[in-house]
Amino acid sequence: MTEQQHSHRFERGTDGPKVIVVGLDGSDSSLRAASYAGGLARRQHALLAVVYVQPVMAAGAALGVPVAETTDEIAEGLVAQIRDAAERVKGIFDVRWEFHTFRGDPYNGLVTAADELKADAVVVGASEQAGHRIIGSVAIRLVKAGRWPVTVVP
Repeated sequence: MTEQQHSHRFERGTDGPKVIVVGLDGSDSSLRAASYAGGLARRQHALLAVVYVQPVMAAGAALGVPVAETTDEIAEGLVAQIRDAAERVKGIFDVRWEFHTFRGDPYNGLVTAADELKADAVVVGASEQAGHRIIGSVAIRLVKAGRWPVTVVP
């Protein structure tokens, strides 16, 4: 590869992260991950991209369960929590943040978010579900993807 070709490549993480993606679903571990990622974003002067992946539950929808409305309410509640937290620390800790919603399963939603937002780092909470020890958690799958530094917050 020539020097000219090399200069046009997108390079991540050279001077610290500029975009940090954090997965938030309302669980205690995801809230701790968001706090950790917020501190990291503040110290690095990075953009904190808070991502909620709305589950797609075809079976629930077929039974008449208003899944989309429920997940929209969850997203609105999470945004309200984030705004309240940001307002409480305004003037003390300033963090640039955005809230993004994607639909799908958590792993593919976070991968899509990290790709589209050109993430330099991904932060997630440790899984709180026992079954993930067998089939693998979202965090383990993100680490195995090997595309971004991944921090797992207990």
